[in-house]
Amino acid sequence: MVPLLITLWILIFAFSVVDGLFRAEHGVLRFLVRDRPWDIGGVGVLITLVLFYVVGAFFSGRRSQALQDAVLSRVPVARTIYGFARQTMAALSSPMSDHFSRVVFVEWPRPGIRAMGFVTGHVHIPGDDGSAVAVVYIPTVPNPTSGNLAWVPESELIETDYSVEEAMKAVFSGGIVLPQMPASRSLHPSSQLEEVSPE
Repeated sequence: MVPLLITLWILIFAFSVVDGLFRAEHGVLRFLVRDRPWDIGGVGVLITLVLFYVVGAFFSGRRSQALQDAVLSRVPVARTIYGFARQTMAALSSPMSDHFSRVVFVEWPRPGIRAMGFVTGHVHIPGDDGSAVAVVYIPTVPNPTSGNLAWVPESELIETDYSVEEAMKAVFSGGIVLPQMPASRSLHPSSQLEEVSPE
């Protein structure tokens, strides 16, 4: 019941704050609703949603978005807040699992320590032997929208049978919710497994 109660409490609090802008005695826009025939519960939230829709329709184009980015990116304090809010909304509107191909383990941040990562693609590093290396995103806990990026040779990746959804649950829960790994599975890179001969 605790997650349900917390969710309901946050929704009710947000509803009352938004509705209070139009209906509370000291609301910012109380002159539009307060003591009018349409002064009923929820009308403030309805007006806010309509305003968001109308304003969003006018500022949804590429030009207006570029102008908005250009202006707010030059304001010292606002650019930090705006950048964080923009990245957060982009992460929420685009599921991260769509960008990950598979879940692997890598030695991070030092040899002997295993970290879970997501393969996002492959690149060719100039000056290397020409073979592609995997781009591995290593998320931070419990916020997977931030993390570290590593270029790791495929031979050093430790493959898993985890799905992206299972791995995300582990990240969000801080390791409390873990996927099941077969007991026979060894946490060694594939190159090391090939060198071990069966006895």
